[in-house]
Amino acid sequence: MRKPNYDKFPYVAVPGGEDACVAGWDAIATRLRQAVTARAQLKTVLAVECYPGVDEARVLTELRTRLRPSLTLTARDALLPAAEIDALVAPFLGGNDPVFGFLCGLNLPQFFSPDRVRAGRQAVADHASGLVLVVGCGASLLADADVLVYADLARWEAQLRFRRNESANLGVANHTAPASLQYKRAFFVDWRVADRWKRPLIARWDFVLDTHQPATPQLVEGAAVRRGLQHAAARPFRVVPFFDPAPWGGQWMKEFCDLDRSAKNYGWCFDCVPEENSLLLGFGAARVELPSLDLVFAHPRALLGDAVHARFGDEFPIRFDFLDTIGGGNLSFQVHPLTEYIQGAFGMHYTQDESYYMLDAGPGASVYLGLKDNVDPSAMLADLRTAQRGEAPFDADKYANRIPAKKHDHFLIPAGTVHCSGAEAMVLEISATPYIFTFKLWDWGRLGLDGKPRPIHLDHGAANIQWDRTTAWTHANLVNRFEPVASGPGWREERTGLHQREFIETRRHWFTGTVPHHTGDGVNVLNLVQGEEALVESPTGAFAPFLVHYAETFIIPAAVGAYTIRPHGPSVGQECATMKAYVRT
Repeated sequence: MRKPNYDKFPYVAVPGGEDACVAGWDAIATRLRQAVTARAQLKTVLAVECYPGVDEARVLTELRTRLRPSLTLTARDALLPAAEIDALVAPFLGGNDPVFGFLCGLNLPQFFSPDRVRAGRQAVADHASGLVLVVGCGASLLADADVLVYADLARWEAQLRFRRNESANLGVANHTAPASLQYKRAFFVDWRVADRWKRPLIARWDFVLDTHQPATPQLVEGAAVRRGLQHAAARPFRVVPFFDPAPWGGQWMKEFCDLDRSAKNYGWCFDCVPEENSLLLGFGAARVELPSLDLVFAHPRALLGDAVHARFGDEFPIRFDFLDTIGGGNLSFQVHPLTEYIQGAFGMHYTQDESYYMLDAGPGASVYLGLKDNVDPSAMLADLRTAQRGEAPFDADKYANRIPAKKHDHFLIPAGTVHCSGAEAMVLEISATPYIFTFKLWDWGRLGLDGKPRPIHLDHGAANIQWDRTTAWTHANLVNRFEPVASGPGWREERTGLHQREFIETRRHWFTGTVPHHTGDGVNVLNLVQGEEALVESPTGAFAPFLVHYAETFIIPAAVGAYTIRPHGPSVGQECATMKAYVRT
């Protein structure tokens, strides 16, 4: 087994930003005091907008203690009563469904009492002089900021705070609610609302407050952040991967990604899910953590390209992640919704088509994919319902194709196809981004990490299974659809899919020399699936050479245009390979 060199904390170095960032509450307060003083005004309003999940109480306490404002307001005090907020969001939460809801179209002002907002604004207007400090999600509703600070938070960190009972949903005090229900509410309501509020504020940020590490908060100038985001949108970069255990989790990532060997397992690695991943910007020695979505919001056309932006807006439509079952178990037997179903049932405008690329495979690795011939739908659904009631296990091998899997195999999974990875597989999952819309049909009779049965969504699944995707069709359309496309000195290119129903195109390049690539005015996402190291370079020197290691996923913004990839370091003289995904246009 190779020595781990997977970089778990990649960052984008921002030129000329050495003095843009300060750390610690004392230094933060000093820098904000300087900004207030520089206004040379009789009255100065300092507003600290907070993304849901930020510890607003601590931000307020730390700043009020040091800045000693003559008037302090909190956005929370202007919210509607919690019961009214619960009623407002209830139509989007799917009733008693533990996982699914409907993407909301709410806006942040709807969470606030108009009377309380007016009273807050009047209090600020009546305050003649001194520093006015306003803190919270919606702070700028209560006052027009002279100095605007945005306290941001990546969604992955927000989820961890739910798990630790450290955070609540927008406008309510449900800290002790099950983390799964907090996540559902955040996914369908809070994050949609907060992102709509945040987008237009990005251009106005005077400072960004990073409290991902509560003990070492950082404050960075808003202009420097915007410069860093623009810099990232013009060169290759990686987001910060995160790892999570799973009921079926394996052991491969512990070694190859150099993770905690004492952990029971790691099932997931999300290494390109900009909706949830962080982006680290480097300002000198400082590393400021932001949601990757800030880059998507700030520079969607440069990042995604015109055609992709026109189709998806400021959403990043491609996801790469790992599923590790080596030394673990089967994933749940599952199906993803058809496009019309996800639109009607959940308000999502595109669905979760995907594929499994075998980054590695142990003895006996396999993938369940498609149905066997002559399956009786009513019999299969009856057996699934029997299993759901706990009366008898479901015999997946009776109904689904179990296909042997080896390293570098590629299995295509258009929505509506029953599937799951079996044990002993290290999967690079390449998919569209709506990643929570998985209908579990059978979970092999096991419990979740919380000791409770994981939710099964058989009715949703039954409405989406494509019963005509049987053995011959599956092998002809979904298994190892490799086609030679092009070649050159020291390289060859293969088209590997995806299926014609899926909007993602994938290409594999094998190379011992320099491979020419071009974004084609669309974002490219790649993973080094073979080889120790490779170097990504600009033929015109438009960006500094970018080093990637085995199994690392990296993003090439559409604005990059031409780029090359070649073996580097210990990989020189060896054959390397990348998997590349982009949106078909």
